[in-house]
Amino acid sequence: MAKAAKAEKEVALETVLWNCRVALRGIGSTEKNRDAVIGLVFLKFAGDKFDKRRKDLIAQYGEIPAFLEKASFYNAVNVFYLKETARWNYIVTNASASDIAVKIDQAMADIEESNPPLKGALSKNLYATLGAPKEKIKALIDEVNKIDEKRFQEEDLIGRVYEYFLQVYAASGTKEDGEFYTPACIVKLIAEMIEPFSGTVYDPCCGSGGMFVQSLRFVDKHQGNRQNVSILGQESNPDTWRLCKMNLAIRGIAHNLGEKNASTFTDDLHQDKKVDYIMANPPFNLKGWRGENELTDDPRWHGYDTPRASNANYAWILHMLSKLDVTNGIAGFLLANGALNDPDEYANRKRLLENDKVEAIIVLPRDMFYTTDISVTLWILNMNKHAGTLHGRQVRGREKEVLFMDLRRWDENVEEIVIDKGKKKKKTVLTDAQIAEIKWIYSAWQSANTSQYADVPELCKSVSLDVIRAKDYSLAPSKYIEFIDHDLEIDYEKEMARIQGEMREILRAEKQSQAMLEEAFRGIGYGIGEN
Repeated sequence: MAKAAKAEKEVALETVLWNCRVALRGIGSTEKNRDAVIGLVFLKFAGDKFDKRRKDLIAQYGEIPAFLEKASFYNAVNVFYLKETARWNYIVTNASASDIAVKIDQAMADIEESNPPLKGALSKNLYATLGAPKEKIKALIDEVNKIDEKRFQEEDLIGRVYEYFLQVYAASGTKEDGEFYTPACIVKLIAEMIEPFSGTVYDPCCGSGGMFVQSLRFVDKHQGNRQNVSILGQESNPDTWRLCKMNLAIRGIAHNLGEKNASTFTDDLHQDKKVDYIMANPPFNLKGWRGENELTDDPRWHGYDTPRASNANYAWILHMLSKLDVTNGIAGFLLANGALNDPDEYANRKRLLENDKVEAIIVLPRDMFYTTDISVTLWILNMNKHAGTLHGRQVRGREKEVLFMDLRRWDENVEEIVIDKGKKKKKTVLTDAQIAEIKWIYSAWQSANTSQYADVPELCKSVSLDVIRAKDYSLAPSKYIEFIDHDLEIDYEKEMARIQGEMREILRAEKQSQAMLEEAFRGIGYGIGEN
């Protein structure tokens, strides 16, 4: 009975979220509608947190303005201070006002002014230029107002609502719309693989911040301390940069995304900083990331060739490699499968392997992303492949070895997303059990107890650098993982006997049917074929 009640609650929440989107249907562009919905969700949850903190202050100090209207008393517990006209209750009360769009825009501006960490994060004059009549905006406010912790007892309601909108707008949009959203199961897999327990987590193309959110979820899951994790990131798209700041701010996650959006390649906002962990999903096969004569002597390529301008895959790899702590840094990131054998980056791939930076290559199932149906690869780079202790377990030396995994056959789990009325999109997802299995294989391969790991045909194989050299430095798992020709498993004599038996049964049934028809016609005085 408890499970049924939970299902009803989840359906109800989905209905509310769907109605939020419907409220603006046919009004403006996908991008503007997305930002309008998420902006109001931000106002709602920022207002809820403010109200809760204000009640706590009243209980502690009484109705004293010096305490209730002092921003530091809110900021100290990761709550944004809100002027009266920026509070959600004010927005709801004025939802029917003719100038409600202007009031919302002003609320956004006031929140930025009162909270310096949000500088540049909130949209300017979005609602006044949305083109939506006040009735539509009121309908949206009414729907957003239904999303509260009292009605939906979710462990991470803010996160669930926020991720829903990011996901569904990515699914319903174009390739560019979807670039800021990486499927949650993939982000979770990366976090499980690199284990960001403490230190600095960096993402050079952070999109909406999903990597950061999942890294802290990983810490929570393993009873770690969030205070031991620092968030460092950068994003080139101005709208997505704002989304990321809102996404992290609404969850109370401290972060440093720089003071502006900027290209990581041409304007590195975190120069000379070293990090412990990198989680990233760079744009696949990005073209024109530099001019033909730009960044040719950049220190990030030191010891390697300058990555070609027509494809940024290896530029991302070398940039991230340059950021890793030289002693224990580890990176997990996604690239298009073409990077595994790119002939134009042969020299860089060879040096990465000879320098022993590649630890694991994992090809994921097809059709996991909203913007492409191709299979992509998870790369694990590790600056420390030596024997020792890692998060309390003993690991062996993995020098000059690479673990290859091919998960393209793991495509049986499908998630269906409703992106519009009567229109759905299906995507492959990894289950928690599958993620745990991938993590177990990786950990067993690392383990000092060498009896834990064994190569599995069509799934995984540990390969020495000598073998990789013999394969001309290819990183395609299919070059190494044993393939089983399942046709050879067929007992053809037995199969032919089965088929012949089935054909005899079909012929027997047909003859029986023919006989029954002839008998029926004779019974009424006709024979088959007679006039």
